[in-house]
Amino acid sequence: MKVVKVLAGALLGFVLLTVTARAEEEGVDALFSATMMDVHGAPMPLSSFRGKPLIVQFWARWCVPCRDEFPELTLLGKKYKKQGLIVLGIALEEDPVKVREFLAAYGVNYPAALAGNQGASLMQTLGNEKGLLPFTLLINRKGEVVLRKYGVFKKSDFQGVAGKMLR
Repeated sequence: MKVVKVLAGALLGFVLLTVTARAEEEGVDALFSATMMDVHGAPMPLSSFRGKPLIVQFWARWCVPCRDEFPELTLLGKKYKKQGLIVLGIALEEDPVKVREFLAAYGVNYPAALAGNQGASLMQTLGNEKGLLPFTLLINRKGEVVLRKYGVFKKSDFQGVAGKMLR
């Protein structure tokens, strides 16, 4: 009987891991299939980021903790650019002029997309059911989520998974 319970537990764990992996894959596919507007009002197909190591930051202008991340993300993007790392900001905003001016005021130099109304549902698809901001994903070249961070993202968060990200 004990062996049956162990096998059943192992099988359940495998099923849960498989379902979680499939949900993550579908979420990442939803991200890469989205087309948003950039800060100049031009279409930005996120499929152009597929196959690259990404730090994806969901943020909004009204989110004070989101602002705290900008300097760190800007530095990481610059430091690891030669290894292919791209930082992508996804603003839960609709006005490209306001977002462009806001980012310029904070010295943000990485690409930014405006998610508008689709941002909340995309975050939910990616595992952020509560819509918390900031919300940051680290996605490796294979399209696998190696880190999901709710709250302020720090350099130490990146350093813990940098090897998985940049391979």
